[in-house]
Amino acid sequence: MEAGPRGMSDILAFQDYRPAKGQTAQPLPAVANQAAPPPVFFDRREFAQILDLYSRMVGRGEWRDYAIGHDKDSCCFAVFRRSADGALYRIVKTPKLARRQGAFAILGQGGRILRRGRELAMLLRYFEPKRDALA
Repeated sequence: MEAGPRGMSDILAFQDYRPAKGQTAQPLPAVANQAAPPPVFFDRREFAQILDLYSRMVGRGEWRDYAIGHDKDSCCFAVFRRSADGALYRIVKTPKLARRQGAFAILGQGGRILRRGRELAMLLRYFEPKRDALA
């Protein structure tokens, strides 16, 4: 056999590629052209719930601005009281945690997890005003 690049029409001998006796065959390398997983984002229903809450809180004068971000593992809806300040709250969706702790979390200003859950609607109740019990 001649050394150098081989074309598609070249004939190859399988003996050149068999493992020696007593050795196992090496797995084929992963295909480089595999499609990347789609980016994580809120679906239409989840996004509508978040924007509904956001509009109510803006109406009360508590929130003024928001930002949306995402990476390969999670997406985030950040809420600001003033644009120049850091995020007051962040609503984060991490689908990899769906079976363990729940896909959704509310993070406070310092990054502390305030609530975590599987259902976004239940999680968003955290922002509803607390009702006092009548005695």
